[in-house]
Amino acid sequence: MPLSPHTYQFLVGVFASVGSILYGYDLGVIAGVVGSQVYKDRFSPGMPDGDPVRNGAVVSLFTGGAVFGAFFAGPSGDWFGRRWTIFIGSIFFILGGGLQTGAQTYEYLYAGRAIAGLGVGFLTMIIPVYQGEICHPSIRGRVTGLQQFMLGIGALVATWLTWGTNVNLHDERQWRIPLGIQIIPAVILAALIFIFPESPRWLIDHHQEELGLHTLARLHANGNTNDAWVQAEYAQIQETIAFEHEHEAKSYTELFTKKSAFRRLFLAVALQASVQMTGVSAIQYFSVNIFKQIGISQENALKYQAINSILALIAQMACLFTIDTMFPPDAEGGNGSAGWGFIIVTWLYNISFSYACGPLSWIIPAEIFDTHTRSKGVSIATMVSFAFNTMIGQVTDIAIQNIGGWRYFIVFTVCNFTNAVFFWLVLPETKQVPLEEMNYLFTNAPWIVVGADKTKYRAASARTSSGARPRSGRRASMRRSSTNK
Repeated sequence: MPLSPHTYQFLVGVFASVGSILYGYDLGVIAGVVGSQVYKDRFSPGMPDGDPVRNGAVVSLFTGGAVFGAFFAGPSGDWFGRRWTIFIGSIFFILGGGLQTGAQTYEYLYAGRAIAGLGVGFLTMIIPVYQGEICHPSIRGRVTGLQQFMLGIGALVATWLTWGTNVNLHDERQWRIPLGIQIIPAVILAALIFIFPESPRWLIDHHQEELGLHTLARLHANGNTNDAWVQAEYAQIQETIAFEHEHEAKSYTELFTKKSAFRRLFLAVALQASVQMTGVSAIQYFSVNIFKQIGISQENALKYQAINSILALIAQMACLFTIDTMFPPDAEGGNGSAGWGFIIVTWLYNISFSYACGPLSWIIPAEIFDTHTRSKGVSIATMVSFAFNTMIGQVTDIAIQNIGGWRYFIVFTVCNFTNAVFFWLVLPETKQVPLEEMNYLFTNAPWIVVGADKTKYRAASARTSSGARPRSGRRASMRRSSTNK
């Protein structure tokens, strides 16, 4: 019995998200690596807490490489397709992971981190784009939300693995094994990505209309090219792409000069930057040193971070099910009330982040751009995310050791509050809006959406039920859209 179309789309999205496991794994593994005593003895002998500047470089070179990977993934996604871009990212990650695993000096470690980051930049930029383009609007949020969920899977595996190796191994396997295991998912992704379909929107956009039609049928109707939904979607994609080629951004420059395109770029960039300024990466990268300041040992810090990853995964799963419908230090060991208070607050914070901010930072940028600007817009937004991540990775360990963790985290407290107010005011609702209607939505919605009448800026097809297709008003809506630019 063939799979239902929604199930098939979801499973394709799950496999593509293996690339997100790589990013999540690295987020989870690096705290245990730089916190490992054996690692410190090799790379910074005589410094019991490690070298904060070099530790910052080890962390930030990964995300620094990802900035460039996200940049190159934009044109790569447009020129070579979504699947080839995923393949290229996987190969870079394999090379970088190998260098990290066998590193004998900081220089090798730096090179491996930068190259692996380059690969992750490719993957995290293109995977939500690919997922958003293969899915029905009714499940698009769940599928693109897999980016954060699979990131959580990677972090879960990494945190428990590093805790286990730190407790049970007392030689260099303590940190080399966790770094080496990250290569396995990248090999699987590179080996199997081409058995899955290319984005039908990319195929139609690159003059492969017949293949695009068959791919749409494969995704949405078990291969039946005469299915009414497939025919309507195919016609609308063709019409939309023709309109975009005539009116929409044909270069990165035009993303900044076209009103509708710039608005979407501004929101996507602001969203990715704001998520990094929640402080989540600071905790993930340097949990051992942060917990140490309140008297929690290395082994216990890794254990509590591993428990944290379970809670995060539960919250991310909750997001997938709802997105489309709706201190002073204590004694060593951290058993005092202040220590447990910090741990519990950290867990609650991570649950909140993993339910909302984390998944939405990938879902929204992947769905708000049109076909012709999607790779470019998501590329820039992802670059900004990694740029902010790089900055946080470089300064966090230095700040913790010089001014104390609680003073440093005041910055993130302020940012979380301002983030909430800002996006409440300016971000239109995109739930179940077809990708082909995003241009109309962002051209006609007011900049301050709070209190605005949605019926005045959402096209008729976007207000229908989730299973309905856009009706005959599409041409008129596109004409209205072009006159409002």
